[in-house]
Amino acid sequence: MTINAITDVEFGEELPAFEPDTSLPNVKKFAVAAGWDGPRFTDHDYARKEGLPGALVPGIMSQGFLSAMIHHWAPSAEVRSIDTIFRAPCIVDQQYFINGVVTDIDEDSGAVEIDLTVTNDAQETRVFGTARVLIPS
Repeated sequence: MTINAITDVEFGEELPAFEPDTSLPNVKKFAVAAGWDGPRFTDHDYARKEGLPGALVPGIMSQGFLSAMIHHWAPSAEVRSIDTIFRAPCIVDQQYFINGVVTDIDEDSGAVEIDLTVTNDAQETRVFGTARVLIPS
């Protein structure tokens, strides 16, 4: 269900899951646009030489995926903040799932708090955090 007003939001509601495109071509486009086109993000072999399991999805790209999920759910929402903790790297060309659940609603101010997670196909949480959004009345 698309959220259009604060009265549409339910406590405990799960946002529609989102599967981001973490393919190497997509990450390269993002990294170039962000000015972060170093080989750690764009070259698996180089990243492995640095001791990483492969090229990394930039953290700010993961935060962008979290924002995108919120806007798919509530297109008119204003994302005020996303506070994230990166527990483990997200590796390019692997499958991830973005999930969110509503944990607080203040109908008077239109504020909604959403707990967020990025998990891989092994159900390991790679990133978690909290978003604070405003939804019109």
